[in-house]
Amino acid sequence: MSGPVLKAKLHFGRQGKGRKRVQDGERPVAVRRGVPRVAKLMALAIRFDGLIRDGVVKDQAELARLGHVSRARLTQIMGLLSLAPDIQEAILWLPPVEAGDDGVTERELREVVREVDWGRQRRRWGAKLSVME
Repeated sequence: MSGPVLKAKLHFGRQGKGRKRVQDGERPVAVRRGVPRVAKLMALAIRFDGLIRDGVVKDQAELARLGHVSRARLTQIMGLLSLAPDIQEAILWLPPVEAGDDGVTERELREVVREVDWGRQRRRWGAKLSVME
């Protein structure tokens, strides 16, 4: 013997101070707008480089400690500085994200960063851009 079955669509929503509560209906689709994450990371790398050059912080290890990130992660971010200047500028001027993903991520740029020759970097960057379109 089984009783009637009750079906409802629910999701966890956010309340004040990070608390969660059950809400009726489908989970709303998250829409991100604003500066692409890779552009923020590029600006951060430039800022961090300036802090090291000006002697505000001793080195990348100190930055990692202060920023509560691993030294490996900070190295990945600082690696963006090895990109050709025009690629760095292009990253900083990427159009705002309207919805969905950013189009290009720091992880995807690692293969471009690993390339030492700026000419080859530019070709790889151009290939990345053509895939994004």
